[in-house]
Amino acid sequence: MSARILLIEDDPRLAEMVSEYLGQAGFRVSAAGTGNAGLERLAREAFDALVLDLTLPDIDGLEVCRRLRARADTPVLMLTARGDAMDRVVGLEIGADDYLPKPFEPRELLARLRAILRRRGGGGGGGGDVLRFGRVEIDRGARVLRLDGAERPLTGYQFALLLALAENAGRVMSRDALMDRVKGEPLEAFDRSIDVHVSRIRQALEDDPKHPRRILTVRGAGYVFARAQD
Repeated sequence: MSARILLIEDDPRLAEMVSEYLGQAGFRVSAAGTGNAGLERLAREAFDALVLDLTLPDIDGLEVCRRLRARADTPVLMLTARGDAMDRVVGLEIGADDYLPKPFEPRELLARLRAILRRRGGGGGGGGDVLRFGRVEIDRGARVLRLDGAERPLTGYQFALLLALAENAGRVMSRDALMDRVKGEPLEAFDRSIDVHVSRIRQALEDDPKHPRRILTVRGAGYVFARAQD
């Protein structure tokens, strides 16, 4: 599955150019024109990386990075037209992974983004890496779940749901957010019920599906994939 990128950039022409270039490189790109709009997208959707302009019309890109880091470790590549090196230092200190000064070559943006995703295990546009949580292995490339090294059966739709939860481990995912993440996946007869699919995933993943320790229900909010190791 190609990596999802959120671009927060207030220049429409630059946003269109970057989105088109990264799209041609195999990424799925969404764009937001303000910091608040970007934070709203990040709160309800899962992204593999964030490309963040430092100068935005509402809130500073540094503040966007601070708020994001308070709840998630999504990789961040900052874009800055500012000449003050201190802004870049502050950005890196508060959790940005890299920065790129404007104007920039699209090829350099692509190279830096791929490097960030490799360091973070994100796959850079088609990854086949494995997510590991104690006894659990989730192989993105093979689309296989393993428990104690043994493959556990899941449908393609169920694997996509599991991957969405695992890629956001520790973060509550609403049912609507999960449905959005698995759009385009083959659906089964009971695909309207996320709860049914989660129940099937628990049967494959949990030692005691009736008392789950890995995929937890948050009443009125959705589900969360627990980071705790077995």
